Amino acid sequence: MTIRPALPKSLTLRPRRAALMLGTVAMMAMASVASAESVTWVRSLDAASLDVHSRNEGVTITLLKHLYEPLVERANDGSLLPRLATDWQMLPDDPAVWQFKIREGVTFHDGTPLTAADVVFSLQRAQDEGSGFRSYLSSVAEITAPDDYTVNMRLVGVSPIFPTNLTPIMIMSADWAAANDSLTPQAAGSTDVNYATTHENGTGRYQLHSREVDVASHLTAYDAHWSGQIPAVDDITFRVISDPSTRLAALLSGEADFVQDVPVQDVERLRETAGINLVDGPENRIIYFGYDVSSDSLMSSNVDGNPFADARVREAIALAFNRDAIHRVVMRGQSVPAGVAVPPFVDGWTPELDAYAAPDIAGATALLAEAGYPDGFSVQLDCPNDRYLNDEAICIATAGMLGQIGIDVTVAGASMAIVSPKVIGDQSDFFLLGAGVPTFDSAYLFDVLYHSKTGAYGAYNGSRLADPALDARIEALASEVDIDARSAAMTGIWQTLKDEFIVLPVHSQVLSYAMREGLSLPVHPENIPNLADMQVAQ
Repeated sequence: MTIRPALPKSLTLRPRRAALMLGTVAMMAMASVASAESVTWVRSLDAASLDVHSRNEGVTITLLKHLYEPLVERANDGSLLPRLATDWQMLPDDPAVWQFKIREGVTFHDGTPLTAADVVFSLQRAQDEGSGFRSYLSSVAEITAPDDYTVNMRLVGVSPIFPTNLTPIMIMSADWAAANDSLTPQAAGSTDVNYATTHENGTGRYQLHSREVDVASHLTAYDAHWSGQIPAVDDITFRVISDPSTRLAALLSGEADFVQDVPVQDVERLRETAGINLVDGPENRIIYFGYDVSSDSLMSSNVDGNPFADARVREAIALAFNRDAIHRVVMRGQSVPAGVAVPPFVDGWTPELDAYAAPDIAGATALLAEAGYPDGFSVQLDCPNDRYLNDEAICIATAGMLGQIGIDVTVAGASMAIVSPKVIGDQSDFFLLGAGVPTFDSAYLFDVLYHSKTGAYGAYNGSRLADPALDARIEALASEVDIDARSAAMTGIWQTLKDEFIVLPVHSQVLSYAMREGLSLPVHPENIPNLADMQVAQ
């Protein structure tokens, strides 16, 4: 069976590429592409929106970072790189202010120049209540532009690591947003749309040529990019194939050149396949189970009250859960089991926190009985089936483990596009999610996942945790200037969350990228590769 790229009917190729593509169509069933310039990139899921301040979600950010750019970028080694800002500093006479110098000579894809006014607008837009990125800027009290190429950000306190918060926040044109009625972002989790939801005008290395949602997007290199360089891959078809076997068939037949979501069961086979280059590496992301720990009752259970509100029930679940079996059987070794809900890349993680107890079914059963559930209870587990490596298989295996202690789990597998809004909207009792840490700092996870849902905090607090004392400890991190004291405070918060079993950490994923021979791109620790960095053998 030959698999053809499902491109939009409106797709028109640039003249210099049209002849090339027509001349090579007969060769597309082979495992190579006639020109190294064109790459078909396949993923399991599409971007949820083109609005850069709407969805704080990895697949969406990955596509958008080809079209837009932040002030600073994260390199593969974790260091910060200048992008739309050329340099930054804490002002010597006022260390609560971070000053950023904006790169001159940058233009948006419509040809208009980037100025500090666009940066101020974009950051303020990202602070909007509907933005999925507002937690990154929770410590920012004021944003001003003293001149056309300088932006000052006044914080509520002194934060030596603040620039790390800016890596996922992309800059858009203020005039374009105003002209197209897109001054505020599409609310995270909302199906309402604005012009920016379906169109783009960034400064990135690529511009959007055409798009059919959940099918394919065609990107072409932006010839007027400020770098003055055209990437080796200057024509990208971003294609969505949800079925794992079909994704790999596309790669093996030559219809796809780069597959990002490689099923763990196929890693070793691909590693030995001629004509395929497979690279892997750990991801800066934690996969975890969360529960509603605060509601008076659950929506999907057969018992009165809320069993998850009792720490003994949560501990029983932790004792019934077998991470090593998940690692060995479900993940085929492509994971790093976790005892705390933060990846090892991140400040605040320690080996001691990451330790976890061996499964103890008898102990778990006794804890459930002590908590008043000697016969267990039933509950629905909301689980994505197209976002993480073997996500639904993890949920099914976990349901079997919890069944051993009388918890009857119904796995409701669905697309991440369904599960994520449900969790954000407090409509899930029990769920599987993952969380990357773009700041490489635990405060980000605290702000987003564990602080009460107030103001800029708690955007993804699906557990509905609300603890004023914990909130105060989290907020204090924003103004702690002693780096060692701050790291110790973060470790202490993790210990509190672990002692209360607020979530059930599973593992960090080991990612694999598969691409045709002649292409090379290392695994990005945040799983946000940019094909502008792809190397092409000549």
